[in-house]
Amino acid sequence: MVSKRKLRTSKLDSCIHLCSVFFRSFFYTLSAFLFFFLLYLWLSFNSVISHNNFHICIFSRKFNDPYCNTAGSKPGFQISSEENETFTGETAGDRVSGDPTKIFRNEDKKGYDDVLKQVDKHKNLDSVLGDKDGFLKNDTFTGETARDRVSKDPNKILRSEEKMEYDVLEQEEKPKNLDSVPDQEHKPKNKVDLSSLIDLKAEEEYRKYIKPKSEEEGYALRAVIKYLYLQRSWLSPGDENLDKPRSCEGKGVYVYDLPSKFNRDLLVGCNDILPGVDLCSYFKNEGFGEAIKNLGKGWFATHMYSLEPILHSRVLKHPCRVYNESQAKLFYVPYYGGYDVLRWHYRNVSEDVKDRLGIEVLKWLESKESWRRNAGKDHVFVLGKITWDFRRDKVPWGSRFLELQEMQNPTKLLIERQPWQVNDIAIPHPTYFHPRTDDDITSWQIKIMSKPRPHLVSFAGGARPENPDNIRSTLIEQCVSSSSNQCRFLDCTNGGCKNPKNVLDLFQDSEFCLQPPGDSATRRSVFDSLISGCIPVIFTPYTAYYQYAWHLPEDHRRYSVYISEQDVKEKRVNVVEILKAKTLREKKDMRSYIIHQLLPGLVYGDSNAKFEKFRDAFDITFDSLLEKINKSE
Repeated sequence: MVSKRKLRTSKLDSCIHLCSVFFRSFFYTLSAFLFFFLLYLWLSFNSVISHNNFHICIFSRKFNDPYCNTAGSKPGFQISSEENETFTGETAGDRVSGDPTKIFRNEDKKGYDDVLKQVDKHKNLDSVLGDKDGFLKNDTFTGETARDRVSKDPNKILRSEEKMEYDVLEQEEKPKNLDSVPDQEHKPKNKVDLSSLIDLKAEEEYRKYIKPKSEEEGYALRAVIKYLYLQRSWLSPGDENLDKPRSCEGKGVYVYDLPSKFNRDLLVGCNDILPGVDLCSYFKNEGFGEAIKNLGKGWFATHMYSLEPILHSRVLKHPCRVYNESQAKLFYVPYYGGYDVLRWHYRNVSEDVKDRLGIEVLKWLESKESWRRNAGKDHVFVLGKITWDFRRDKVPWGSRFLELQEMQNPTKLLIERQPWQVNDIAIPHPTYFHPRTDDDITSWQIKIMSKPRPHLVSFAGGARPENPDNIRSTLIEQCVSSSSNQCRFLDCTNGGCKNPKNVLDLFQDSEFCLQPPGDSATRRSVFDSLISGCIPVIFTPYTAYYQYAWHLPEDHRRYSVYISEQDVKEKRVNVVEILKAKTLREKKDMRSYIIHQLLPGLVYGDSNAKFEKFRDAFDITFDSLLEKINKSE
């Protein structure tokens, strides 16, 4: 009995020992396998941190784009680190406490290899974004561009940009959740993420225009580029056939019937808005001013700040105007904020007085369900002055209307925008030309295309001796010292520019028109020169290139010449000599593009305008506003 028990115990111990050895071996083998497997995965994975989310992404030769499991994405899905700044109460400016140079710092380290490899191959965004089918191509330096393909239709400017899908831009307007993921399956794999797109474009801008002096300036420039491309994604292509009656389905425009103190009453004291200046003649003809008969049909003495009454009269006759709020897609608020702020510029009044009327109009709107329903996102204000007049900071100038929280969601149309505010939309300064029919435009195009231009270059303006950083004095010196008939100077400080005919005659006789900054970056004179067929010479991209995304094309070389403001300031260049080097073909091509492609979209037609072949600045603006609202939904 004892021996049998010992035998059984010995067998049991042997079994336990063998099992122990087996499981230890299995565990070590499994551990080694897991270690090498995890090492393999580490070599195939990468991590991305955006906001508060940690994303694990696989980079594989099978995928053109990273597959990020935490984003629930499939090949082709792009992680965007940006929330929707377009229609939220908090703006980029709020996040950086008033320092616009520190926007989007979380983007600067991002960028995928496939984008970086394209930097040397593709020098403009047409080639990166691709056509509407998603295929990459580089049209920049080929004989035919997307714009050339529609050159016969002057109403289809920027078609190459319209055909771009701007997928990542539109993606920003949607919540970053899994519901949006299935849409990505059908999008082209060659699309790139917005951050890499901005990096690519920023490098191009550095070479062409502004070399950032600091990291913060680099961030600021990238933000400008991002917002420009977001705004261009809202540009409406217009109707394919303008001869057909336009459809107003889903395009209703509602005009608020504001108390007259917010608009018309501000014009009653027209002889006292500015001390010692009578503006009453400028308010005739629905804001166009008095007719200039010696210039022909459609020409008026229009004031530079007349945008508000001009657009108000056009909106009242908009073909898609509705009188029932429930049928509206877009709500227009006819508050003449420009004249409100203008009347206080040279008067010693408190800041409360300057801000009062703007605050009152917002309180009036807050009583409306149509405003509260979307927090003003589908509302538009037209402000006929520069944005800085409504962003009072340390200097006691202007109001703080655009800094109010309630004004962050609505769209603001201005003659000069704040480059770091996406809902600031710059539209053309009013010119003296307000055609009523297609024939008015065509007749003018024919006239200025065939006009002899005896002067190479001209400048209409005044020096800024009180501002040592302004280049006007240097330009005037170079102009007047040039040989005869090469450069003409019209001094505006002695009243020479008050007569519109003096300015227009000068521009029509010139091939190039100098457009240096004045009191602000933009100039009405840029648009006066363009409608006269005079090629503008730009010295800072903030004068035009970073402003008018809906009315001027991205390819600035088509319609302007750029000369560095810094080079002029340091007298490293002679502007007249640079312009003398331009060939006859270059000048003819630019002038033809300006007159036939750009001009119709830069003028505000008569309030009774009936265009069939063209879209004017008003049509482009309000068509694009409706596009913006549709894309925000």
